[in-house]
Amino acid sequence: MDDMISMPTDPFGALSARNHTLRASLSREMHIRGLPRFEAPALALQFVLLIDEPQAHDSITLLAERFPGFEAGDRFFADRIGDLHFSWERHTEYMTYSFLAPQEGGTLFDLAPFGDVPRWMAEIPGRIIRSTQIALVKDEPPPTVIAAHFAIDDLIISDVADGQARIWSDFRLHADGFGRLLIHDKGLQGGESSQLVQRLQELGNYRKIALLGLPEAQKATPLLTGLEQRLTAITSRVAQKDADADQVLEQLSALSAELAEIMAQTRYRMSATQAYAEICRDRIRRLAVAPVRGYRSLDDFTERRLLPAMRTCDAFTRRLEDLAQRAAWTSALLRTRIDTALARRNRDLLASMDRRTGLQLRLQHTVEGLSVVAISYYALGLWHHLKEALELQGLHLPGWVDIALFPVTIITVFLGIGQIRKVKRLPSEGH
Repeated sequence: MDDMISMPTDPFGALSARNHTLRASLSREMHIRGLPRFEAPALALQFVLLIDEPQAHDSITLLAERFPGFEAGDRFFADRIGDLHFSWERHTEYMTYSFLAPQEGGTLFDLAPFGDVPRWMAEIPGRIIRSTQIALVKDEPPPTVIAAHFAIDDLIISDVADGQARIWSDFRLHADGFGRLLIHDKGLQGGESSQLVQRLQELGNYRKIALLGLPEAQKATPLLTGLEQRLTAITSRVAQKDADADQVLEQLSALSAELAEIMAQTRYRMSATQAYAEICRDRIRRLAVAPVRGYRSLDDFTERRLLPAMRTCDAFTRRLEDLAQRAAWTSALLRTRIDTALARRNRDLLASMDRRTGLQLRLQHTVEGLSVVAISYYALGLWHHLKEALELQGLHLPGWVDIALFPVTIITVFLGIGQIRKVKRLPSEGH
């Protein structure tokens, strides 16, 4: 038995060394986004805080100091604070802090069970964009109790979760700084209560974050209108024959720079708004909302408040893209005009150079002709002096020699100059 080879307890253990670095974190991501199971009656508070990078770092540092099990790379964390269940979740630009407490008697939206939460939250960095009180009850409250906690004129009542729950809310910010959501459990089972609360909270959070794009679109719309008017004027000037291309190009460049700045400032917000709005539509579908006669429903409220804002943001984005395209077309048109003018100038310059070259060539031929005459004249003059010297020595030459020498001299000089011109041309042709 001692000689037997022991088999490894995990035959695939060696494969763990080949795990992708994100495998474990992605697996946790699939399971951590959820509230613990709870049943009515219960109370919940949730805070949504917008954060920048320094505030996110400070928040994570604070959580790591308070909870030993918290890790800096976590995007979701859950633990208990006394009798409260605490959960935290980080998103791209905000964090959520949720507190859940069982309710033993008391009134609707009673804050007493949350004890030190106000002091605890006061130390958390960030700007509160949404805070909500949630009351999950087993018995439907009478109308007088509901009227004491909600604005009746704005009251929204809907059946959700296929009729297994009913919700009340007026979506107002009350004097205590919270919005209020009342849920009547009419037969929720297992984890349906926590799923319902989570979906309702996600709907409200994503709806509020999506609406952040509306003020930016409204703020930038007058600037966009001004740029459109300026671009129209610039395009009209491009069509004018006497327009100063340099001045038009300078104006178009300045407009393009301003347009690029607006696009850089709003692109992320508009894209995020579109993404959050799509998530809101998904949550509405999953909630299986059914209207209650005589009251506005949750899906109707969401559509009436969210869709106009989304359409405004979409229209702004389309105008921005259209203006960028028009600016590109105008720029291309201006470049075409400048290129055409430059080509015309080059053509005229080449024609002028051709004329100048022709004149120089004719002048060169004239000079060469005069050079033949001048050289022949000097050659014949030298011959005349040579002839006189020979005659003084007693040598008499006949007259036909002078006559014959005259054309011979001219022809010889002409051919010599032609040969010189040919020899000078050959090196330049070789280059």
